[in-house]
Amino acid sequence: MYMTCFIEYEIDPSKLAQFNQYSKNWGEIIPRLGGELIGYFMPYEGDNKRAYGLIAFASLAEYEAYRQRLRADEQAQANFEFALRESFILHERRYFLSGVESTLKQIGAM
Repeated sequence: MYMTCFIEYEIDPSKLAQFNQYSKNWGEIIPRLGGELIGYFMPYEGDNKRAYGLIAFASLAEYEAYRQRLRADEQAQANFEFALRESFILHERRYFLSGVESTLKQIGAM
């Protein structure tokens, strides 16, 4: 059973390019450090200040081990510093969810 860390961001709509770069950076970092990146999602239409990131882990213990690796990783720390320096994230919330198996999309099953 996987659990998913669902990250909700409130972002500065005038700094979408910075959030896009931040997300792309995580696209390289997260898998290398052991997270299963589902994806980052930016505003497309409607509310222009909400963005989301979804990362899956086999367990809460795996998430905690990932967080330890994150704190020790230079590229990850540089991305956190980029976000602080550019001030495009106004607020961030994390939720930990488990998927209802019969409702999850099966990649390749279509």
